[in-house]
Amino acid sequence: MKLNELNNLEAKNRKRIGRGPGSGHGKTAGKGHKGQNARSGGGVRPGFEGGQLPLYRRLSKRGFNNYNFRTTYATVNISDLEKFKEGTVVDKELLIKEGLVTKELDGIKILGNGELTKKLTVKANKFSETAKQKIENVGGVVEVI
Repeated sequence: MKLNELNNLEAKNRKRIGRGPGSGHGKTAGKGHKGQNARSGGGVRPGFEGGQLPLYRRLSKRGFNNYNFRTTYATVNISDLEKFKEGTVVDKELLIKEGLVTKELDGIKILGNGELTKKLTVKANKFSETAKQKIENVGGVVEVI
C-alpha cells in the first residue's frame, strides 16, 4: 500500500481539554486534583511502579541462548579461488597454506561472491547454492566433506 492509494481517510479532531463550559473537560481538564500527573510535563516513565521494584528488574535475566553452541564457518569467496591453477584440488590444507583461511573454526564454507573461470575440485564443509552452481558451470567438482 502506498500513500497515493489511501482513500478518503477523515482526520479525527483531537480532544481540546480545558476549553470552556461546553467541552465537559473544564477546570482540572481530566487530570484530577494535584499530584505528579496533574503537572505540566508530569507523569512517569513506562514500567514505573511508584517506586516498587519494577517487573523488568524482578524477573531473572538468565535463560537459554545458542551462542556457545553455534557453528561458525571460515568463509572463502569464489573470487579468491581464481588464484589457483586449473585442475587444482582445493582443500582445507591448501586454503590455510595460501592464507585464504587463518582459523578453520567449525569448518569452511565457500560463498558465491565473484566469478570463477578455472576448472577446480573444491572440498569444503559447506557451499552456498550460487557457489556450487558457479563451480559446476565451469566444469569443476564440488565435494562436501
